This record gives sequence, structure tokens and C-alpha cells, in this order.
Amino acid sequence: MAELAPYAAAEHNSRGRRVAEEAPFARSAFQRDRDRIIHSTAFRRLEYKTQVFVNHEGDLFRTRLTHSIEVAQIGRSIARCLHLNEDLVEAISLAHDLGHTPFGHAGQDALNTCMKDYGGFEHNLQSLRVVDVLEERYAAFDGLNLCFETREGILKHCSPERAATLGEVGERFLNDQRPALEAQIANLADEIAYNNHDVDDGLRSGLITLEQLASVRLFAMHLDAVRQAYPELAERRLVHETVRRMINTLVSDLIRETQKNIRQYAPRDLGAVRNAPPIVAFTAEMIEQSRELKAFLRTHLYRHYRVMRMSAKAHRIISDLFQAFIEDRRLLPPQFRLQAESDGPRAVADYIAGMTDRYAIREHRRIFAVEEIQI
Repeated sequence: MAELAPYAAAEHNSRGRRVAEEAPFARSAFQRDRDRIIHSTAFRRLEYKTQVFVNHEGDLFRTRLTHSIEVAQIGRSIARCLHLNEDLVEAISLAHDLGHTPFGHAGQDALNTCMKDYGGFEHNLQSLRVVDVLEERYAAFDGLNLCFETREGILKHCSPERAATLGEVGERFLNDQRPALEAQIANLADEIAYNNHDVDDGLRSGLITLEQLASVRLFAMHLDAVRQAYPELAERRLVHETVRRMINTLVSDLIRETQKNIRQYAPRDLGAVRNAPPIVAFTAEMIEQSRELKAFLRTHLYRHYRVMRMSAKAHRIISDLFQAFIEDRRLLPPQFRLQAESDGPRAVADYIAGMTDRYAIREHRRIFAVEEIQI
């Protein structure tokens, strides 16, 4: 790794872990965080959690796991160019979706509705809860005991009311401060990954077409360039080449604009980064083009009737499960039944949020299908 910039997050300026530990041998503290995340149960579950298309709809669509890996790849590339901490960016990227429910955003919306009288549900906060509390792997502490900088990167947004209950990791939302540049990178790498890869998955599924996407400037510009350079290219390779160029354009724009902002704000150290306006950013033109792409995906993919049908099923499955467990906690597995003695709704939310798509479907059948005899 190249020498880090003076304003990068590093071990010497880290706020450390909640439970003190001996420094790791032959790896950095943030490498240890990354390794703990990869070995966690929640990380393995991401393989069978929806990005847009439910797991059983096809083997080649993105999942939360492949999405997280792609975010990490994009984030590391940006961090390396800017002389920032690649290991921290990777750890945040791999952990950012650990708290996501089954069935993607439809699942989150359903669980949030179920929890509206009990403090609500937000996958971003749940990801922090997973690494702070729910993972049970180590003798000396609950959770993964990650470094402060990794935890603050996982917590991308938070209401002031909730932030006030989170201690040090919530203070920046109360003090109008920013996280480390590495966290800012992971946040926008996530945006780059899901927008472009939802285009790829949407085209693969047949729910959107190249003709429709020709109205989106960011896509059309690269599609035309690829067609001119390779007029005989098969459609699958045409799509991949176009998406690849879109990602490169977004990453390059982000790096150049961030370099400009670094020169403008001239942060001397990590503390100056926290007190500056957001530094990692796209240009105004690229923000506008990205908004066009997001609006297209929202209208033509996320609200496509086939996606909406699956979303409706997801809402029903999660709502049914939540109501069943709230009404009779004896239906919960033993570890969640024990937790439910002190906070029943949150224990139920933890259990449902940890489910994969296919596990939630099976659990719903086990409880509600008359012909289902499996226990």
C-alpha cells in the first residue's frame, strides 16, 4: 500500500475498539475488522439475500453478497488513487449491508411498518447492531468489536433522536460532522455499484430494454460509443462493455472532484476532515446524470409489475411472520425467545432481519401452510 495521506484514517489516529484488544500480528487493525466481517454469520447470509431479484429467480443476478464485494472493489480503487486507507474502505463496504432484511428494500419497508410502534426498523442501524451486538463468536465481547472508524462508516445516516442513543458513534449526527474520507468513499462506491449493476440485472431479466435506456444520457453516451467501435458486438457483451464504461466514468469523475475538494479544503488531519463539508463527491453534472439514471430505474425497473408482485409477496411474508411471532413467542427459536423476554418486538425484528430470502419463505410455509409438516 502506498503511503497514506496525513488526513487518512490510520491506526495511529483511530479511536480504537470498545473493548481493548492486543494489536494483531502481521496485519493492521482494519484488516482484522475486514477478516472478522468476512468470517461472520451475517456475511455468509448475504449470499441468499435479494438485491433486486429474489434468489430463486435466477443464478446470475446480484445478491447482497456479490453487491458488497463489488462495492469493496470500486471503493478500494478510489481509495488507492487518493492515498487513503484501502483496508478500512473494504471493511466498511463488506459490512454495510449486514443488517439488510430478506427481499431487499421491500423487506425493509415491511419490517419498518411492523415496527412503527416499537422504534421502527432501518437496515443501516441494523448493520451496526449486527457488528456491535448480534454476532456471537468471541469469548470476550458481543458482536465483532470493530474499530470506531469502521463502525461509523457502517452508520451512513441516522436521525438525531436515534443518534443520541448510540454514544460516540452517533455524535457526528448531533454535531454536524462528517465521517472519515474512507467512509465517504464507501458510501458513494455503494451508489455506483447498485445503479450500474441494477442496469445490468434489469437488462438480463428482460424487464428493461436497450431502447428504453437510450433515453438516459449516461447510458446512451457509452452505448453509442461501444456500438460505433464494435458494430457487430453481441448484445450481452455490448451491455457489459457499456456498463463497464459507465462505472469508469463515474469513478473517474468522483476521483477528480474529490481531488479538487481536497485542494480547496486542505485538511491537515482526520479531525479537519470531520469538520469540513463533504469532500468525496461527484461533479454537479455527474450528479444530474446519476439522478436521471436513478429516476429511470425507479420508474421502469423497481416499479415494474413483476418486481412489484414480488414486493407484495415479500411484504405479506414478513408481516405474517412478525404478527405470528408477536402473538406467540413460543414460535421463536430459543435464543430469540430468551431475548424476547426483555424486548419482544426487537427480538422478532432481529430474527426476521437475519433471514435469507429462501429461509423466510420456508419459515412462512412451516407456520402457515396447512399441508406443511416439517418442523
